[in-house]
Amino acid sequence: MFNPAPLALAVTLALALSACADAPVQAPPAVPLADAFRDLPPGWADANAKAPQLPADWWKMYGDQQLDQLQQQLLDNSPDLASALARYLQAQAATNTLRAAQSPTLGASLNGQRDRQSDLKPLRGATSPAEYNSGTLQFDLGYEVDLWGRISKQVSAGVAQERAANADLAAARLSLQIQLADTLLALRGADADLKLLRETEVAYQRQADLINRRHEGGSASGLDLARAETQLESTRSLLRQRQAQRNVQEHAIAALVGANAASFTLAPNDVSFVTPALPVGLPSQLLQRRPDIAAAALRVAAASDQVGVARTALFPSLTLNASGGFQSSDFGRFAQASNLFWAVGPSLAVSLLDGGRRKAQIANAEAQLDEAGARYRSVVLTAFQQVEDQLSLLTNYDEASKSDHLAATAAQRALDLAKKRYDEGAASYLEVVTAQTAYLQSARSELDLTTRYRQAGVQLVKAIGGGWTAG
Repeated sequence: MFNPAPLALAVTLALALSACADAPVQAPPAVPLADAFRDLPPGWADANAKAPQLPADWWKMYGDQQLDQLQQQLLDNSPDLASALARYLQAQAATNTLRAAQSPTLGASLNGQRDRQSDLKPLRGATSPAEYNSGTLQFDLGYEVDLWGRISKQVSAGVAQERAANADLAAARLSLQIQLADTLLALRGADADLKLLRETEVAYQRQADLINRRHEGGSASGLDLARAETQLESTRSLLRQRQAQRNVQEHAIAALVGANAASFTLAPNDVSFVTPALPVGLPSQLLQRRPDIAAAALRVAAASDQVGVARTALFPSLTLNASGGFQSSDFGRFAQASNLFWAVGPSLAVSLLDGGRRKAQIANAEAQLDEAGARYRSVVLTAFQQVEDQLSLLTNYDEASKSDHLAATAAQRALDLAKKRYDEGAASYLEVVTAQTAYLQSARSELDLTTRYRQAGVQLVKAIGGGWTAG
């Protein structure tokens, strides 16, 4: 008859120890917060107070059809995004594996064999046959009682890691989307620069032809012709270099959207790309808006649970076991009541001497918790830095672009005056070359600053977490 006393004793002992093993989950470390971000571009303060959080398809607010199509291609075909999704699915499967430990296990085995005993087998009975059949059908039921929370803490840590992996997936998706938009903007800037260089090449070719005719007529020196040809060939070199950069950017976009660079092309697009007033919000809101911050916080929680798991190794494990089935040497009368066997009872196990292994595991888990906390602080502080960086770039680039525009306008006037003075014989061609160089540099600088301003706006989208919301 089954005696419940051993089970009761094991349960009582485990309950007494459970209070010693329980420990609350540690929250992420505190990070100093400012009241507001600095360097908000003019006109953004009111817009930020009224604007909602960015949508998941944040790129559509730019109204660029080509960008919309490329972003959809990225979501459908990007191998990097598929890899990030696979990592999340791995974390999800790992959590389900941990959850399985909360349920009983049931196993079955069936064995049938013909045995022959040795004639000189020690202690063999006189009536024991030399050959006999042996058949066993056995069921084993086991369940580990989680009285001090080892299994539940493992599951809790697994859930936190799964959620962190989901946030990592969102961060990877946003990073790829930003990289695509940023590269497309760089390509658009290259297209504008190439257009300017081609127009300049045509103008320099006409100027060189004019100087050549004057040189043949004796009204222009060989030095003037050499300078004109130098300007022309230098511009052609710049044109080829810029074309090479544009090709590399096009190849990068192909890789991002999962296309073969050999067959992928993007025609020049003159559609204006306007940076809207983005809803930056308050620094405290950034903690809930960035997926990488959420992932870092969840890993602190997971590491805290793992400290609890390590501590429970100091206490016994209680397992309830039951087994039973049929066993017979007569296969024809196998499933009879007389052939039934069973066993049931608890098992309480504890390690008495391990050379300090469990204490070392606890110290390791605590060090991992400290590392996770420090990494969380680093991620948060880096996030604040990135927002401030992009806001500063937007504010100062906006002011710089006004000066660049004025400089390009002045350089154009200087070039017109230099050409007029040269045609009138009041200046050498060196003055024209100097003015041409200054104008081209000013015009290219204005185009480059426009591209960098737009890229800063896109990078700000990443800095504030895009359209991600914690699930």
